[in-house]
Amino acid sequence: MTRDEIANELVVGCREGRAAENLDRLYSEDAVSVEAFAMPGGERITEGRAGIHGKHDWWETAMETHAAETEGPFLHGDDRFAVIFRVDATDKSSGQRWQMSEVAVYHVSDGRIVREEFFSPPMPG
Repeated sequence: MTRDEIANELVVGCREGRAAENLDRLYSEDAVSVEAFAMPGGERITEGRAGIHGKHDWWETAMETHAAETEGPFLHGDDRFAVIFRVDATDKSSGQRWQMSEVAVYHVSDGRIVREEFFSPPMPG
């Protein structure tokens, strides 16, 4: 797939609830995911498609998503694109509801996503 095809499919897949399914289609086996901050009990950097699947599984188990928006893709050069995510969710364990937005930058090589990087506003406190 081309960078543009990958970018469009990632965005459409997120909008249609196929984000986890798209991991196998769009991501390299050794893709790397880099969060802006390490979450409590988690790592900032996740290596490998299986690990990225684990992040998605954790989210589905730990959070109730009330609304989600995906904006983009925004193309950059020949090998990157960005997406803006906005989420309204409740942490199932604490009952705390919150809204967040983040920018994700995806790096593409040999027809697959090889790296994703998330940029978030500073954490409160």
